[in-house]
Amino acid sequence: MIKHTITIAERFRGPPTSGHGGYVSGRFAELIDAPPNEAIEVTLRAPIPLDAILEVQRDQKQTSICTIWDGDTLIAEVRVEPLSISVPSPPSLAAIESAAPRSAALIPNLNHLLPGRTGFHPICFCCGPEHEDGLGVFVAPVDQQVACIWETQPQWGDCDGKIPHAFLWTALDCPAQYAFLAEGIRTGLLGRMTASIQNQPKAGERLTVTAWTLEISGKKHFGGSAIFDEEDNLIGSAKTVWIGRQPITPR
Repeated sequence: MIKHTITIAERFRGPPTSGHGGYVSGRFAELIDAPPNEAIEVTLRAPIPLDAILEVQRDQKQTSICTIWDGDTLIAEVRVEPLSISVPSPPSLAAIESAAPRSAALIPNLNHLLPGRTGFHPICFCCGPEHEDGLGVFVAPVDQQVACIWETQPQWGDCDGKIPHAFLWTALDCPAQYAFLAEGIRTGLLGRMTASIQNQPKAGERLTVTAWTLEISGKKHFGGSAIFDEEDNLIGSAKTVWIGRQPITPR
């Protein structure tokens, strides 16, 4: 058994006290051996503690599978897994820009559990307008999808000046939850994410992020999401599974 460690810094939070599901899934996906562009499935089993040393376990004979542990608590399971999802064309830039002010991420007092705050997850690394150094992925309803223009920043670049894979996974996460929110459905927590990244754009590029609902099966909510470059070329796509449902209280 191969063992090493990984730590998720407090900056990369989703809920206030645990790691952002998409970001940590992207970090965990980098821990296994997979062919380029291969889809990777990350199943989250428990909230991801912040600024904690987590143990990564990988079988020497099965390097395409690993598990992440916090002491005796299983945090996540990671494996190579095919991604089967049909990605719709993105809305026009004009339609996305027109819809932008209607993003639920920018509505004051949206979450009744957080009075006086802005957005549904105010300090989320992906969609939180109150995060001091977040990604600013603020999708809004456009036709049968939700979408936004994602203004990436040059300072996010890795050693090659490209957007880190974990940031792309992050941007593929929250939008699917907002797609359900646009239909009046609260999805609960991210349980599983399967993503494939075809291209790694340079940090500072202007990208399009889209998401849509797929189906509901019991407490499981299935959503799709995608990222496109300025020529509408697909950069990456994901299928997310959210656990739990709670109707939104009319305001």
